[in-house]
Amino acid sequence: MSKSSNPRILLPILGLLTSLLAPPVLAGEEINVYSARKEDLIKPLLDTFSQQTGITVNLATGKEEALLQRLQSEGANTPADLLLTSDAGRLAAAQKTGVLQAVQSDTLNKNIPAAYRDPAGYWYGLSVRARPILYAKSRVKPEQLSTYEALAGPQWRGKLCLRSSDSVYNQSLVAGMIAHHGEAKTETWAKGLVANFARPPKGGDRDQIKAVAAGECDLTLTNTYYLGGMIHSSEPADQEAAAQVAVFWPDAKTTGVHVNVSGAGVTAHARHRDHAIKLLEFLASDAAQRWYAETNHEYPVNPAIPPSATLKAWGEFKADTLNVAQLGELNPAAVRLMDRAGWK
Repeated sequence: MSKSSNPRILLPILGLLTSLLAPPVLAGEEINVYSARKEDLIKPLLDTFSQQTGITVNLATGKEEALLQRLQSEGANTPADLLLTSDAGRLAAAQKTGVLQAVQSDTLNKNIPAAYRDPAGYWYGLSVRARPILYAKSRVKPEQLSTYEALAGPQWRGKLCLRSSDSVYNQSLVAGMIAHHGEAKTETWAKGLVANFARPPKGGDRDQIKAVAAGECDLTLTNTYYLGGMIHSSEPADQEAAAQVAVFWPDAKTTGVHVNVSGAGVTAHARHRDHAIKLLEFLASDAAQRWYAETNHEYPVNPAIPPSATLKAWGEFKADTLNVAQLGELNPAAVRLMDRAGWK
């Protein structure tokens, strides 16, 4: 036997060649997610998905605008396979800029009503958030309330606290009003709201609830999951503020309560497209939808899944049946209208 055929030398070489030539067992078994949702609101679900499928989920979080700009600048070189956002308006903006691709799935179409997904399949809603009226229980009687439009009436002068016009949640609310009532009527309404502000807009949804509890104003509009989070907060101050407000479901006899969605879309240049679709399907599954309801205090997008006890305690409501895709389509018009109305 020659020196070159020595088994002690050949075996390591063969082992090295085998490792180089054979594909890794877990090659490609990963997915990269850009999420505008806070990590604690989505990571537990992603971890469960990984445990069930063996697919590693790499999560990058950030603000919607920053993530959208990042996707645009990265172009075909983006590592992102899925974009998660907290509003239909952001999803529509992502679709418009070309960073999403259309996908079709019988599972998604079955679990997600048509009103909560893009008609062409560019994005899908994963949880529903309602934006009703919250009022001070000690100063307002529910029989004084009726519709969103009525909040612009003179009886509420100096009684209303709202987030700024930068809030995409308020932009989507205004977009919904435009869809139902047209721009002229909606602008008159928005000017009425501004005239009723108790203070200049500031803070987030939780801050509006705290302002009502503190007596700075009597009414506000917030997404229900913020109230749910405060009810179950570990902070006594949050619990105390939440206890001083109640939910009123407006427009029960007309268009229904304004609703929006958190949702996701597969990126245009996804390298793990099949995994991205599988993750979307998992997020629309019964188990994930129950998690949204019980942990995040959001309404399940899947109508087969009941709301949590916290959500049930606020009573049933008539939801607006407007396809949320229109909220994104009308977002530019809504922003311009709010500016004209003096909504800072």
